[in-house]
Amino acid sequence: MKSDDHKKAITKKYKIENLDCANCGAKIEKLISEIDGVSAAALSFPLMRLSVTADDPDRLMPAILKTARTVEDEINFTPEEQKREEEEEDEKSELITLIVGAALYVAALVLGALGVFDSAQWIKIALLAAAYLTLGGGVLLTAGKNILRGKIFDENFLMAIATLGAFAIREYPEAVGVMLFFRIGELFEDIAVKRSRGKIMEAADMRPDTVNLISGDDVKTIPAENAAIGDIILVRPGDRIPLDGTIVEGETGIDTSAVTGEPLPVRAAAGDKVISGCVNTTGAIKVRVDSELRDSMVSRILESVESAAESKPKIDAFITRFAEIYTPIVVAVALVTAFVIPLVTRGEFYPWIYTALTFLVMSCPCALVLSVPLAFFCGIGRASKSGILFKGGIVMEQLANIKAVVMDKTGTVTEGRFAVRDIEGTLDKKAILALAASAELDSTHPIGISIVSEARERGIEPSRPESVQEISGKGIKAVIDGDEVLVGSDKLLFENGIEITSSPAKAGTTVYIAKSGKYVGRVTVADAVKSGAAKAVAELNRGGIRTAMLTGDAQSAAEAVANQTGIEKAYAELLPTDKLDKLREIRAESGSVMFVGDGINDAPVLAGADVGAAMGSGADAAIEAADVVFMGSNPEAVPESIAISKSTARIARENVVFALAIKIAVMILGITGIYSNMWLAVFADTGVAMLCILNSVRMLFKK
Repeated sequence: MKSDDHKKAITKKYKIENLDCANCGAKIEKLISEIDGVSAAALSFPLMRLSVTADDPDRLMPAILKTARTVEDEINFTPEEQKREEEEEDEKSELITLIVGAALYVAALVLGALGVFDSAQWIKIALLAAAYLTLGGGVLLTAGKNILRGKIFDENFLMAIATLGAFAIREYPEAVGVMLFFRIGELFEDIAVKRSRGKIMEAADMRPDTVNLISGDDVKTIPAENAAIGDIILVRPGDRIPLDGTIVEGETGIDTSAVTGEPLPVRAAAGDKVISGCVNTTGAIKVRVDSELRDSMVSRILESVESAAESKPKIDAFITRFAEIYTPIVVAVALVTAFVIPLVTRGEFYPWIYTALTFLVMSCPCALVLSVPLAFFCGIGRASKSGILFKGGIVMEQLANIKAVVMDKTGTVTEGRFAVRDIEGTLDKKAILALAASAELDSTHPIGISIVSEARERGIEPSRPESVQEISGKGIKAVIDGDEVLVGSDKLLFENGIEITSSPAKAGTTVYIAKSGKYVGRVTVADAVKSGAAKAVAELNRGGIRTAMLTGDAQSAAEAVANQTGIEKAYAELLPTDKLDKLREIRAESGSVMFVGDGINDAPVLAGADVGAAMGSGADAAIEAADVVFMGSNPEAVPESIAISKSTARIARENVVFALAIKIAVMILGITGIYSNMWLAVFADTGVAMLCILNSVRMLFKK
């Protein structure tokens, strides 16, 4: 029964110790979710982290620990803020056990082959038994404890039954060998998971340990978490920028590739914002801290990767449910093979019992349960290297099946910075620009601001109007040096009886200017298309994904951008609610839709899309509502995110199919009498798990 009080619920995260089975982790997560008072629980095996949402997670920890230990009796949970002890000692102890057990096993085989035990076979059996107990003592002990709890379908119990059964039918060397290679496989699997986890977190965790704080004329090193907003820190050439801030002194090049995926460095000087995680490449700079460590970009990226790893895709949930019935089915098949088949065929029991024991060896579904979340975890880690932050595995799964990509125009396809593109009229261009800039001098509209900026860049200082009247939705009427000046849309001029005599307007927003009742010229203001937009759209089109653009701008401006980039359809003059309606129409026509935007007005559409993606340079509301965030704000990240999602989903499916196919093939070989062998069964269990891990990890290195 879950708590009904969600208002006070908080989420706390715990590091997991002594859990080496992905299938056991899935069982523990389910049991903890059912504890009274727990609103939600998420266990990430790749991260070795448990997240518990409750009124007071720490108060529930005794009950959580007790529940978890019904599945794994040595498991422990440590608050994440506490540093875990190094795990090298455990690996060393495991390695020593394996070496001793293997030495006893090899000694028994070699001495037996030399005929040393011809007259005293009991010595060989004793050596093998010693090797078996050294290697499998822990497995037998855990299996015994689990039996007392009524837990029989776990890997320890199944491995114990399989190897003790081999002893019972006098296959002593094989029983010890299977236990040896099972333990070796488990160790390698554990190391591989830890290394892959470490590699991903190393890429995602760019948090600094220390910063160089400037105090008067001195520079002292302090812990990064002690740096406060307003502190001035020194960032030397080659150093990673530790915290988000603003340059107050110095000029340099900034390598943003670790955060945004953008390979080209950017110039930065006093007054420019810098984000943590980027690398200072050329000159020393002094930076004023704008965000503490917990709020800086490096922490947000790490938190995003960790949170994404906890959000499980549908295929993961399916595999977890499948694993619950897989082991009982295999055990049932083993029992039928051992006792029913020889009775029906009136054959010998020995070969069928041996075959049944091989089935028990590979009846643990760990390879299946581990391979899917690890594949998505690696995909999330790979995406973070390109500045693409997914908010969960389910997002990647949905993105892999996207049929259409719909984009906002301003700030997404275009730069979001208006600039004067053309000036034309009956007066000199400078005179036309001076009139327009004077009328727009106090304007807060982006178009007006761009006209004033352009004038000043050309050395024109606008005159202060004697009077200004803003005419809503149409433009401005001003008196400048005694003359009435109109600056605005064609409607403004027509309403004042002024005829426009000029060639057709160019793409963009056209501002018309009249002086003393006569048309004198026009200024065309347009937003530049992002450099990677056309390439991104071309990649989407090649992939068979439909493209469309939604904007509140004029139809002519929208069509110009669409033509320039190759976007199939442009829908213009839309309000935020209209965008959502249009998105639903596109979804009805094409199928699942991804929407990419950056503004506050895009938040409803981002939330309403199958997958919402926000540009990292956009509004916080848009980033919060999005499922994917593109830190570099580059349109080329859109097809890249889809490609990564498709590759990740494909690898997850490959792992599932491969693991099941090998296990089924080995079972068929055994049950048909073609080939039955415990060594092959060990490969079908731990060997397949290792291959699935390696298949997942290759996602980190895909171009």
